[in-house]
Amino acid sequence: MRRVIGALLVATAFVLLLITGTVVSNLKETETANKKITVEEEKTEKQPIQTKDELNLYAQSAVLMDASTGRVLYGKNEELARPMASTTKIMTCIVALEYGNLSDEVTASQNAASQPKVHLGVYKGETFLLKDLLYSLMLESHNDAAMMIAEHVGGSMEGFAKMMNDKAKDLGCSNTYFITPNGLDAKEEKDGQVKEHSTTAADLARIMNYCIGQSPKKKEFLEITGTQNYSFQDLKRKQNFSCNNHNALLNSMNGAISGKTGFTGGAGYSYVGALKDDDRVFTIALLGCGWPPHKTYKWSDARKLFQYGLERFNYKDVFQETRFEDIYIKEGVPPSGRLEEPVMVSCGISDSEEKSLKMLLAEDEKVTVQTEIPRELKAPVTKGQMVGSVVYLLNGEVLKSYPVSLKEGANRLNAFWYAKTIIKNYLSMPGCKSIFSFY
Repeated sequence: MRRVIGALLVATAFVLLLITGTVVSNLKETETANKKITVEEEKTEKQPIQTKDELNLYAQSAVLMDASTGRVLYGKNEELARPMASTTKIMTCIVALEYGNLSDEVTASQNAASQPKVHLGVYKGETFLLKDLLYSLMLESHNDAAMMIAEHVGGSMEGFAKMMNDKAKDLGCSNTYFITPNGLDAKEEKDGQVKEHSTTAADLARIMNYCIGQSPKKKEFLEITGTQNYSFQDLKRKQNFSCNNHNALLNSMNGAISGKTGFTGGAGYSYVGALKDDDRVFTIALLGCGWPPHKTYKWSDARKLFQYGLERFNYKDVFQETRFEDIYIKEGVPPSGRLEEPVMVSCGISDSEEKSLKMLLAEDEKVTVQTEIPRELKAPVTKGQMVGSVVYLLNGEVLKSYPVSLKEGANRLNAFWYAKTIIKNYLSMPGCKSIFSFY
């Protein structure tokens, strides 16, 4: 009987080696050079930069932006850095709101009191509430109020400028550099380079997007910039001050919710603003929009840009249900245990992902969907393992990417599995159980 058992074990080892070699050989023959499947893929080359100003804007640089995504809907030299005058103050305001307290008492320094017009007319030692100074800053654009705010919140003008630049960097504004809190034309040497107080139309709109939509202090920002008139006193109640909002669109254009004007000799007239229409929110920025006496050019350009957005762009749900092919698992264990059956596992987008993708699109804009998954994977694989993605693109720019993961797993074929399977098969043969039970 021992000889029978020994013969069976030798036969098992021989068969194991034979099957292993055969399966591996067959698996190699099934490999394919093409590792990925691309479904509904189209060439989506990025469109060339706008060279023709079809709106005939006065501004040297301009942008219309979807505030919810930051997508540029219309641009004219929107990435060219220029001085931005008092539109700077939207950053001054939001940094002060986030790092200061509205109830803070702020004292005017000699530096603040000496700021040029337009100014509140403070004197050294005069004290105010930070809240009142923010209305002075945003409604009347007072330069001394800006300096008082900066020195109080940042410790100095330079310290506050660093806070502004850090915030700009966090927001992805790579072509923006702040020197002053009030936007007066300025240059300074830093790191061996002469830098100018400047931004781009695109960066300025991005900052406005943040102020009205993402900042934890967006409610306070909108309340201040949306106020028409505001009155206050210094803390010793010696002087009364009255402010009027210089954003003309608040009264003249439906949906206008925020904005800031600006002018210096170097910057020309500038404007940054926001408009809301139901669930659509647009931001615009205008730089170099005329010089005296053309003070009204900015309003003409602003209306053109907002109207262009309102008439051309609407929300569309571009999400598409995608059909996924099962993935072949190389060297995987067949669920049935039969080696001749290929191991295929299913994949898809997680049920937790929102099956909706609303985008502001023009009628002639088309979103393309690119789905990439491998044709095969090598075992072992696990349920939930990410294996690909579904990417939505517009003009070559990624709008959203959905991860694709496996809905089931598969173990890997190995010598232990073969041995276990062979022994199991032997045990199922008539007479084998009695032989093993004898010993």
